[in-house]
Amino acid sequence: MEPLVRSLKPRNHQLQPAGIAVFRYRKPFCSPAACFSGAKRGSALAPSLNSSRLVRSVDGVLGGRNLFDVRKLEDAGKRLGDAVLDPLVWTELMEDICQAADAKGAAMLQGDVRTEDIPRTEAISEYIDNYFHHKFHVADVRAARGVPLLQAGADVVTDADLFKSEAEMLRDPLYANLAGYRLKWFAAVGFRAGPALWGLSLQRTPQEGMFERDEVKALSQLSRRLTEVATLSNAVGRAAILNVTNALDLVQRPALAIDRHGGLLGLNRRMEAYVGHEILVRNNRLVLHDSRANSELSEVIDRLKETSDLQACRFDPIIVRRESKRPLVLKALPVPPAARSPFLGARAVLVLNDLEGAATVNPDMLGKVFELTPAQANLAGKLATGSSMETAAAELGVTVETARSHLKSIFNRTGTHRQGELVALLNRLSR
Repeated sequence: MEPLVRSLKPRNHQLQPAGIAVFRYRKPFCSPAACFSGAKRGSALAPSLNSSRLVRSVDGVLGGRNLFDVRKLEDAGKRLGDAVLDPLVWTELMEDICQAADAKGAAMLQGDVRTEDIPRTEAISEYIDNYFHHKFHVADVRAARGVPLLQAGADVVTDADLFKSEAEMLRDPLYANLAGYRLKWFAAVGFRAGPALWGLSLQRTPQEGMFERDEVKALSQLSRRLTEVATLSNAVGRAAILNVTNALDLVQRPALAIDRHGGLLGLNRRMEAYVGHEILVRNNRLVLHDSRANSELSEVIDRLKETSDLQACRFDPIIVRRESKRPLVLKALPVPPAARSPFLGARAVLVLNDLEGAATVNPDMLGKVFELTPAQANLAGKLATGSSMETAAAELGVTVETARSHLKSIFNRTGTHRQGELVALLNRLSR
């Protein structure tokens, strides 16, 4: 059966919903010279010739070439919400978008901060590594010219928006580097995660051709959906971080969360008592008063920058030394998966252990763990803080003899034999 072909109306024609739902684009036969000469600078719409067609094909290929599949693109857009709770699916979703848009690969980059841990598809991963290794991100012509257009309201930018001709484009060193990886053309779909501008950068080979006007129109539909998902991911991630730090506050543990750059994302009430003394916040960045500990923290943050947002990051405890006091110990907990989205960048929850302070143990927890009576649990809690038997008995309003009787029962329940051994066990519970 012959494929169904329908001619497009002139270039300002808007595609009807039925066409978007049913048809795929066959790549238009537009030379780069014609495309560049017809492009309106800053319009974010590459031109197409009147020979453009919409094609419905069973296998998605026409004349040996892949098709721009609008239906697949819409399906991928609908699935973007899956990444809100599980950021691990971003790579899979980008692969689906590439397949629909007939692109070799894709990567997500922030408008003003570009780091090596960006989400990318496997097909262009080697190129992205080279891009950062040779510092093309420092003077990326696509970012320098494209970001202002996205900030001005364009949904999508392509090469035709950034250059007057293909010859001008190919003179830029970035394109010579792209050629080494059999890449040439790109389109960036702009979106926001809160106030931050991001771009989904789609890369094409010379054979796949530059992005045409009708393809740009289809891609522009992704912009709003990406903004919705990225903003929601940011909010859900912050809520997940807040839940963790608040839970630690309930068990009397000072805690704070940091992003990949050491930026402070949030802290609980108990951690607030340490900020301004041993722990400082400068320009929303975490700084430790102890120089040695701060150097160790800087090394940790360097590791965070090189580790994917989608991976949990662990590191050895950091000892923060203090004058005339026992040190503080900072340990890292992995952040919840929902907080590891590329847009929030939460990388670690730091939990503080103050060796100067007395341990505190919840009597209710002791009762449940060791099956102690309320009286026994209250006594054990007092002893865990360093109180003597006499002081604990007085504070609980019982005689020393009664307290000693309770202690014998506590020894039996906990499998300990001496008060020092009991206190050591209870202190482990308070960590």
